[in-house]
Amino acid sequence: MVSKTLPFTKQKIEEIAAEYPTPFHVYDEKGILENARKLKEAFGILEGFTEYFAVKALPNPFIMKILKKEGFGADCSSLPELLLAEKVGIVGEGIMFSSNDTPKEEFVKAKELGAIINLDDISHIQYLEEAAGLPDLVCFRYNPGALKEGNTFIGNPEEAKYGFTREQLLEGYRTLAEKGVKRFGIHTMVASNELDPQYFIETARIIFEVIAEISGELGIHFEFANLGGGIGIPYKPDQEPVPYDVIAKGVKEEYDRLIEANGLAPLKIFLECGRVITGPYGYLITSVRHLKHTYKDYVGTDACMANLMRPGVYGAYHHITVLGKENAPTTHKYDVTGSLCENNDKFAIDRMLPDIETGDILAIHDSGAHGHAMGFNYNGKLRSAEILLRNDGSFIQIRRAETVDDYFATLDFGNLKSFE
Repeated sequence: MVSKTLPFTKQKIEEIAAEYPTPFHVYDEKGILENARKLKEAFGILEGFTEYFAVKALPNPFIMKILKKEGFGADCSSLPELLLAEKVGIVGEGIMFSSNDTPKEEFVKAKELGAIINLDDISHIQYLEEAAGLPDLVCFRYNPGALKEGNTFIGNPEEAKYGFTREQLLEGYRTLAEKGVKRFGIHTMVASNELDPQYFIETARIIFEVIAEISGELGIHFEFANLGGGIGIPYKPDQEPVPYDVIAKGVKEEYDRLIEANGLAPLKIFLECGRVITGPYGYLITSVRHLKHTYKDYVGTDACMANLMRPGVYGAYHHITVLGKENAPTTHKYDVTGSLCENNDKFAIDRMLPDIETGDILAIHDSGAHGHAMGFNYNGKLRSAEILLRNDGSFIQIRRAETVDDYFATLDFGNLKSFE
């Protein structure tokens, strides 16, 4: 069983909160680094392995800079994410640009940066060519359809809006070759928060088989296969982390059988994980503002869905620790809520916790991916600060909390004066 421990004490959080009031997200640099190195070590058995961190999971340049030092690239899906990568010095083929319904200016910027451009649809070949010209290296996103079963979070591939069919891949690569493109890659992404390591090994097998088929039919050589991301994390205490080495060894076996044995090596292997890299090392820290006793007992916090929307939107489980009461018996059943005018603004429903008092501080676990990044301003809620807990126990603010001035910044009050 996984133990949901904390990398900080109540005293450390109180020290941070004295300077940066709750709510805020705090990230554990030591944990992120150790995890990144563990992933690199496991997948280092694969040819030319590179991890492209999915910026969407935690779009903060401080986090990206930490991972850049470990040799990670950046998986970007928009112009702001491309600009973030550029600002931390990730450029060229250190960027994998995977997007859909992409505007021309984003293709232009991606090509300007020398990013690997991963096209989502066969019509985007002409669109990219007209917008920015075709680069030397082009990648296609493959949707395996009925060949691959999806999971709860991303759905069945046949119903997903992403990617090329098998037939479109063949036509697309043929078109690229005829247009003079010499370098080719292939990508797929068919799962999200998946805990079964065999799922990713099967994905590798499918993509390697497609590479073998298309290489044979068109006589082209693939430089890399991006197996996507989607490795899940143990949100619940009874779940186990996905063993990196099991996936890596399984992928290596399929590589040897389908790529090496067919004379298709070298083929570099890429991943674009986000959640598993930073998710377990982030915590939403929130203070108990009110206790409400009606038909149920409610713990009202100073955070809300604007700070972490996954429980309210997906019904996702996030573990909660009451700081200073880690070893107290969990004898009381609560709904843990925020102040948004939506009844699904709940971090936990019927959760057994220690007896809670006003002023207690809660740590909501596993907010290090798709936490702050998915924030919003409904009800005029302001997004919180992000704090990095350094290796030496010090801390630094890496994003300040929003202010009312930020919320009003895009409103044109000048025109309001003359509006009737």
